[in-house]
Amino acid sequence: MNHQTLSSFIWSVADLLRGDYKQSEYGKVILPFTVLRRLDCVLAATKAAVLAEHADKTTAGLNPEPFLLRKAGQSFYNTSPLDMARLMGDQDHIRENLFAYIQGFSPAARDIFERFEFQTQVDRLAKCGLLYQVTEKFARIDLSPAAVDNHDMGLAFEELIRKFAEISNETAGEHFTPREVIRLMVNLIFVEDDDVLSKPGVVRTIYDPTAGTGGMLSVAGEHLAAQNPDARLTMYGQELNDESYAICKADMLIKGQDVANIIAGNTLSDDGHAHRKFDYMLSNPPFGVEWKKVEKEVRKEHDSQGFNGRFGPGLPRVSDGSLLFLMHLLSKMRPAVDGGSRFGIVLNGSPLFTGGAGSGESEIRRYLLENDLVEAIIGLPTDMFYNTGISTYVWIVSNRKPANRKGWVQLIDASGFWRKMRKSLGSKRKELSDDHIAQITRLFGAFQEAQVATVFDADGKETQRIVVLEDETPPAAPDGGKVKLAPLSRIFANAAFGYRTITVERPLRDEKGRVVVGERGSKKGKLQPDSALRDTENVPLSEDVDAYFKREVLPHAPDAWIDRDKTRVGYEIPFNRHFYVFEPPRDLAEIDADLLKVTDRIKAMIEGLAG
Repeated sequence: MNHQTLSSFIWSVADLLRGDYKQSEYGKVILPFTVLRRLDCVLAATKAAVLAEHADKTTAGLNPEPFLLRKAGQSFYNTSPLDMARLMGDQDHIRENLFAYIQGFSPAARDIFERFEFQTQVDRLAKCGLLYQVTEKFARIDLSPAAVDNHDMGLAFEELIRKFAEISNETAGEHFTPREVIRLMVNLIFVEDDDVLSKPGVVRTIYDPTAGTGGMLSVAGEHLAAQNPDARLTMYGQELNDESYAICKADMLIKGQDVANIIAGNTLSDDGHAHRKFDYMLSNPPFGVEWKKVEKEVRKEHDSQGFNGRFGPGLPRVSDGSLLFLMHLLSKMRPAVDGGSRFGIVLNGSPLFTGGAGSGESEIRRYLLENDLVEAIIGLPTDMFYNTGISTYVWIVSNRKPANRKGWVQLIDASGFWRKMRKSLGSKRKELSDDHIAQITRLFGAFQEAQVATVFDADGKETQRIVVLEDETPPAAPDGGKVKLAPLSRIFANAAFGYRTITVERPLRDEKGRVVVGERGSKKGKLQPDSALRDTENVPLSEDVDAYFKREVLPHAPDAWIDRDKTRVGYEIPFNRHFYVFEPPRDLAEIDADLLKVTDRIKAMIEGLAG
């Protein structure tokens, strides 16, 4: 059963709820029941052995928990003699029996249903006379791992959440990231470590501070398992939304992960993994969401702890907290001497350039680039995410760059790598194919500049797109056709993104046009600046300020000078500017000829009407 068939079946439960529940409330019933049935099916094969072991160890006066976990073969168990099939045998006591069954789960599994506020929904369903029918519907579906593997189960959860979020006007993208984007990010953070990760018995840690339903952690685990079945990836995460947290925790339970590593709460104000470091990290923080709710705690940490805390480099404006998550990940990097870390984070365009020299955003970029932490930034197509059509960028950050990458940043414009989806999902209309993911991964791994050659035939129709590395020859144009070249991968020195903002002053003059000079104190004998004529210039770090000033300013304002005390260093990454290709306009004669044809055609039509 694939995830689409499964989600369609579960969605049919909504027919039972219609009338007694608002559409926006369907998820409060369907999601916890789906989780319950999944856990029920996972434990079915060992149910009898667990019950026998529980009775045996309880009679012997021993703590049964470690024995039950071993018998269940999972990181959770259930000691109730009931299961969902047996619940169907007593319609009159379905509510009491369902509660008893839930109480039979081990504490970590019980917490999942508490996060869903499942008891409230069970009581409500019982009052509506729907509890038995809903439970029966789920009891009939086979959600065992043999019928629905973990990958498809994760996709089904995500599709259900998306549907419920759309109905209730919530932001679906806050809960999960498209799977193909996650696969790309996982490829990028693992690509340079293939040799290490293929060794027998290798153990690595991965962390997601905005875990959602656990999709990023799951895909990373699947990727490593496919590459090396003997490798182990220990997963850590934190999630604010209770429903997403509950699903993530259920997923980790079934996969045998330590669910104590998945923490509920706000990552920015209450770090659930304080002082812990990780090998790999992934995150898709909410785009353009303000951090006013946690401003007090964040500013306190910034002011009191500085670089000993998480937010030492600076604070972004309150309207967008995505760079706070990036700095949080920086604080979780394993020191380079201990092996270092690499992480991928999805951000919108704002963190690339928002904020002038000296602003919080610029100071964060300055810290990243001056400490040589940014490996690459990949621009994704628009319309890739469920809740927004804006441009997004994957940043790959590492404190263990290979020797050939040190001092450099690679920019990859993958905005043209997409295919149209057969059916749009919210704002998501485009997706990455496996070939697109492989191409982007190869570009990153090759660490070379590259172009994309678009081949057009004589009729102007696009026939081919070819990636051309810097040492390769572009394809020849077909007869009557042409080839357009556009940059695809570019490599820059870290300092290329830096600049100095200089303040240019001009003298204040009185009503007679005479220069005003200070008469007392520190200003005595000095030219006084006219604030109305004050201006600023951004000088690249690679240029000498005085040479720039002499060349660009003095020819236009011979009386100007630089106020050295106001000079600030800033950093920005004008991503799109580096990939812009100027296309000269058509020749005027060609345009005139086209206009003449159109006017002649219009004239002929008018004459025809007149006749």
